Amino acid sequence: MTTGGLHHVEVWVPDLGAAMRAWGWLLGELGWTPYQEWPAGRSWRLGPTYLVMEESPALSGRTHDRRAPGLNHLAFHAGPPAAVDRLVAAAPAHGWSLLFPDRHPHAGGPGTYAAYLTDEQGYEVELVAGRP
Repeated sequence: MTTGGLHHVEVWVPDLGAAMRAWGWLLGELGWTPYQEWPAGRSWRLGPTYLVMEESPALSGRTHDRRAPGLNHLAFHAGPPAAVDRLVAAAPAHGWSLLFPDRHPHAGGPGTYAAYLTDEQGYEVELVAGRP
């Protein structure tokens, strides 16, 4: 355990089934393993950190807007550029769409190699490539 390290992130989703299709696939590809499961949620673990997707009955709305105050996106180390390319190619079959396709894979600037994806519920991830 690292003091100040991230323990977990909990994301409330309007449709757990859609989240499972998109996030379950992506997290598995990135090396996260299933951790917990209950009727309204699932979690995955990577090292000491875990990520929760929950369809809570306490939701105040049914949509997520990444451009509104709150969570904009989660960024993951995705391996070398070829791994990012492989994930981008497979992502549409799992409910993800590429953002900023006209600037991909340098939408974060000329010194970056990353993919920005959004799922069917409006959540965004950034898949960051390491140096080749």
